[in-house]
Amino acid sequence: MKITPSARVLRMLGEIEFDEWQCVAELVDNSFDDFSEIDRSGAEWPDGYRVSVSLPSSSSGELVVTDTGRGMDYERLERAVRAGWSGNDMHDKLGLFGMGFNVATARLGKRTRVLTTRPGDTEWIGVEIDLDQIKDDFEATDITEPKSDPAQHGTRIIIDRLHGKRVEWLRRNGSLLRNVLGSVYSWILDARGFELYVGGTKVKPVRHCRWGDDRSVLYNGKERIPAYIEIDEELQDGIACSDCGQWQLTQGDVCSDCGSDRLSRRKRRIWGWLGIQRYLHKTDYGIDFLRNGRKILRWDKQLFTWNNPDGVPGNEDPEYPVELAHQGGRVIGEIHLDHVPVTYQKDAFEYADRSWRTAVELLRGVAPLQPKRAESLGYPENTSPLAQLYKGYRRNDAGLRCLVPGDGRRPIHEETRRWGQEFQRGNPDFQTDERWWQAVLEHEEIKNKGKQAKTEASVPSQADEQAVLDALGVPADAPASGTTPVATPAPGPEAGGGAPTVVKPKTETRSERLARYEATSTRHSYLSRPFGHPDLGYLNVETRLLKNGERLHDDTGAAVPVLLDQRAGNELVAFLDTEHEVFKRFGADYADLLLAELAPLLKVRSRSQWAPSQLLAGIRAESLKDSALDGTTVGAEARDLLNEIRSRAMAELNSTGAYREVFDRLTEEEQHAIESSMIASGRVGAVGSLGEDAGFITYLPPLALVRLVEAMPEVFLDGHVFRGPYATVQSPAARSLSLALVTGYLADVATIGTFADEATVLQLQRARLSVILLADALAGDE
Repeated sequence: MKITPSARVLRMLGEIEFDEWQCVAELVDNSFDDFSEIDRSGAEWPDGYRVSVSLPSSSSGELVVTDTGRGMDYERLERAVRAGWSGNDMHDKLGLFGMGFNVATARLGKRTRVLTTRPGDTEWIGVEIDLDQIKDDFEATDITEPKSDPAQHGTRIIIDRLHGKRVEWLRRNGSLLRNVLGSVYSWILDARGFELYVGGTKVKPVRHCRWGDDRSVLYNGKERIPAYIEIDEELQDGIACSDCGQWQLTQGDVCSDCGSDRLSRRKRRIWGWLGIQRYLHKTDYGIDFLRNGRKILRWDKQLFTWNNPDGVPGNEDPEYPVELAHQGGRVIGEIHLDHVPVTYQKDAFEYADRSWRTAVELLRGVAPLQPKRAESLGYPENTSPLAQLYKGYRRNDAGLRCLVPGDGRRPIHEETRRWGQEFQRGNPDFQTDERWWQAVLEHEEIKNKGKQAKTEASVPSQADEQAVLDALGVPADAPASGTTPVATPAPGPEAGGGAPTVVKPKTETRSERLARYEATSTRHSYLSRPFGHPDLGYLNVETRLLKNGERLHDDTGAAVPVLLDQRAGNELVAFLDTEHEVFKRFGADYADLLLAELAPLLKVRSRSQWAPSQLLAGIRAESLKDSALDGTTVGAEARDLLNEIRSRAMAELNSTGAYREVFDRLTEEEQHAIESSMIASGRVGAVGSLGEDAGFITYLPPLALVRLVEAMPEVFLDGHVFRGPYATVQSPAARSLSLALVTGYLADVATIGTFADEATVLQLQRARLSVILLADALAGDE
């Protein structure tokens, strides 16, 4: 069989940078292309669509890829293995380049055998490409194999004499390979039902853990923004070359790029969805872009950066995530761009192509995502799908406002990430968003109970009745108005002359009492988890909060804040009385008292010699890691919030034109600090134009920001940056109080953001509360 070009060129193709998974994917692409053609033809295919990848082992040094496709005749096989053959249609296929097969196989090993057969053929036909044996006559060895069943069909690719690093990677990373391919082909595996096996294990599609179609947030109290937005935009049809893939800018009979006459009119469509992930992640967020069902870009974040057309290249401004950036982001999506050309490695689109630029403009618009910033730069409101999600979900405060689960005090990001792992593992309890949704509602309920308790503590729950009667001059023993005194009959014998019957109330059994508690309680998502330690073992705890005024009692009738009910094995239910005074009057943490009950139980089960304090410390450190209080975490939270405040202040000052007045209030030392920060950030050229806009706010020292708010409250309060009223308040004392609330929290946040490493535990506790309270004090994004 003639193949071109020479073996030397084939060997050079093996030097092109392809990761191991990309090499395997190139071979899978060809099989999926064949399956797609069968599917589009409408022909019945009873044997199904299945690709199997057999990995090399210690006893076998081969990589084998087998499919159940149609197979090929000799002529098509010869074209398929010829380097440089471009018979594939550039717009309908995954296998975009004829060289893809050669690059992948040469990258993996020195010898490749391809065997193929069609239904009814009497044998398998094939070719052996041995890079050490092929000469400049371009001839590869034809091979055949007998066929046990004439009905057999499909193609088998065997690669051996694998390169050392490649074979080791393939032997050790079967699970990783399945995960990557499950992500790359997730849409195809889901939507088309194709099957892919690696190392004998079925590849599962890696799905997005997004909020449901019906979830949304109420932005600014009036605009409902959904957590899932469908995208489906039909563009004008275009003329494209089937050989090189280029779209034609002008009319003609041949391709303006490669000269081919294989031109055809094609549809251009941008479709898919953008949405919100149920949890924040440092890396796993962003938009997937697909071509013909295969993901070209995964978790891509470039649409989160605004490229100022009047700016300097390299100084693009990332807009998301801003708040709590150290926790990551949660905006995700899956966008199909079948008409946009990609690079030969299939790891990027041709970003200079106008089709890509059109897609970007449709999805994120041309203006900044930040509404006030766009307004200050003279852009109209950005109404793109991504701008909508940014507006509604840029903040990560716990509760319904931002659709973030919490524990009544703060977001539970670490726990929701753990739930996301359960979603990916296929745990049926985590497939819908119900677990996350309940945690959002629980946070709101606990938070509202705290506010209610504070109100009840300052306002009596009922009037002092006797004081009212005394004021009216009514005797204490007088009957209430509208009532008639009723004589109480003396006890006496019943009609039959016997002793009176005493009816004793029925005693409630322990099982009935626990069933009543379960019926009048709700599950606490954050505290429903495994608790324990590697040295103590673990208990699977479901924590439930009593509702509707239900009170908790132990078996002796004593009121208790926590009650444990042991079930089968390591299963356990913990009931919490949220009305108990230890919570309402003393502000105890639910988790602290729950651990106090669990620790002795784990100690007995494990026969541990640990002291009580060691038990509590060990279980908390292992089971509630996200509640840790350390300078790194709290300092990052403070700095993220300060960046958010600076961003809002910059947009506000640019919008109102007050930036010059604010800049003039800076001390000489503060101006020098801003200049030094700008130079360190590479913004040397902007130093000379300080004060010409509000950009200096980005580099303002945190404590200087506090001083500015104190000196110019009318610029920052009254809904400009913070919600607190100032100019509209008549009383000087009330104005001072409103300002002090903001600057007090802001000073704490600024201090901890600057000196977190030296902070004590008490200072960290105070700072974390100030972060929460200051975030609540921010004005809306109107």
